[in-house]
Amino acid sequence: MIENIKINSSLTKEERYRQLLPQVKALIADESDLIANMANICGALKHAMEGFFWVGFYFVRGGELVLGPYQGPVACTRIQIPNGVCGAAAERMEAVIVEDVEKFPGHIACSSLSKSEIVIPVIRDGKVLAVLDVDSDRLIMFDKTDEKYLTEICAMIKFV
Repeated sequence: MIENIKINSSLTKEERYRQLLPQVKALIADESDLIANMANICGALKHAMEGFFWVGFYFVRGGELVLGPYQGPVACTRIQIPNGVCGAAAERMEAVIVEDVEKFPGHIACSSLSKSEIVIPVIRDGKVLAVLDVDSDRLIMFDKTDEKYLTEICAMIKFV
């Protein structure tokens, strides 16, 4: 069992993700509970990645997203698809990166501190089952590097 995620704070973003991936894999490898694994993924990401203000999952339930495990301040409990960045990612079935949430049409402000956001859909058998939502309190925080590695982390999640 991994008790602490260890990431060197002087590393670049990509280097941090490269250190984090095997640790996340080991963290969830022997656990079959989906909620426990998602909760630990959120904790690992919030702890390891600089500038991650809020990290969490929303589950697709009918035509809406329902709050799942997360790390950060209180969040929106339900989001209608295709509303907001999360709803847009779920509807499009693709990652959405927003450099400035104030400029995203229909952005849902669960926290006024959120400045930029990335949402990764968790897709299995051609169907979106959940989305991983990461917010930062900094502008222009997320890029294709985040998309690549967060998508890899989402691919590790086992839905049983």
